[in-house]
Amino acid sequence: MSASGSRLAIFGAIAANMGIAIAKFIASYFTGSSAMLSEGIHSLVDSSNGLLLLYGIKRSKRPADLNHPFGYGKEIYFWSFVVALLIFALGGGIAIYEGILHILHPEPITNIIVNYSVLGVAILFEGASLIIALRQFNGGLSIRGLLKSIRKSKDAAGFAIIIEDLGAIFGLIIALFGVLAGDLLGFAYADGIASVIIGLILTSMAVVLATETKGLLLGESLEEGEVKMVEEILNNHSGISKYGPIKSIHFGPHSVLLGVDIEFDDKYSVDELEMEILKIESEIRGSLPHIDKLYLKSKDL
Repeated sequence: MSASGSRLAIFGAIAANMGIAIAKFIASYFTGSSAMLSEGIHSLVDSSNGLLLLYGIKRSKRPADLNHPFGYGKEIYFWSFVVALLIFALGGGIAIYEGILHILHPEPITNIIVNYSVLGVAILFEGASLIIALRQFNGGLSIRGLLKSIRKSKDAAGFAIIIEDLGAIFGLIIALFGVLAGDLLGFAYADGIASVIIGLILTSMAVVLATETKGLLLGESLEEGEVKMVEEILNNHSGISKYGPIKSIHFGPHSVLLGVDIEFDDKYSVDELEMEILKIESEIRGSLPHIDKLYLKSKDL
């Protein structure tokens, strides 16, 4: 997903979550539903998280300076990790707390039609937001292989929005079942139990997001297929007698540092070595344009 694609998905999520949060809080006030209150808090947290991700994208675009010679690309990974903490603490934690309170002191839900209406609209809005995020992330609507795509992706903002939207959809469905159980079966504890389950879903989503973002913060290398592309380019140059390990690290979704120690045949002069290295660099950047920091070192230079 490109930076513009990430921003589009985030703007879509913020717009959906702000409208949904207001509707949920109003519904919770008039119905007394703890699951609806938990969902309102969840949507509010998601809205603020979207703003944090936009801030992180903006900060990550700052040019390199003396203090950060490789740029600020990893800022988006830091703010994505903050988002995971907020989902865990504010979203999941408060939902579980509210659910336990309503299990200990169950209250009947009134104005049930309001809950049904808000949940139905919320599911439509969150579904639209998820569709936008999926299209920007992998160009399609298929959930199949999504976890694998997220694990391979270096776009923390992109998969953060998808994880949030998936959590929201699951939470809304659980809230709907809780309201149905209370309305149709008269089960007074259903609303509180639904709120606890929503909280557990949110904390699980937060753990997944935090785990993926942690790897990016520590520094992940190029994918295996990309490393093989670099090796193929090096192997196609007959003047290279051998080369060392290909070392790489992501400094952002579209910013990679790559370094290789190369040993050339003795037939090259210094000028020829420089020309050969420039040619190799051009081929690598042509095949993998996100490698914007490339260091090919020869012992003869």
